[in-house]
Amino acid sequence: MKNFEVVLTKSYVVRIQAEDESKAKELSEIFTSDIIDISTNIDRKNHNFEIQDIDCKINETFEVIEIYENN
Repeated sequence: MKNFEVVLTKSYVVRIQAEDESKAKELSEIFTSDIIDISTNIDRKNHNFEIQDIDCKINETFEVIEIYENN
C-alpha cells in the first residue's frame, strides 16, 4: 500500500452551556476532538460547562501528498 499525508479541515457546530460567550468559545476549542466530547466530569465541574451536541458541518481535503519512504 502507498502512504499519504492528507491536509484537511473539519468544521463543527457545538452546542454548549457555559458562563459566557468567551468561555463557550474557549471550552469548545479545548474539549472537542473529532466529533466527540473529550472533556471529563472533572473538567465539566471545574469549568462549569456541558457540551450538549457536536455536529460536523464541513469535512474537506485540501491536499494529498504521497509519502515515499527510503528503506
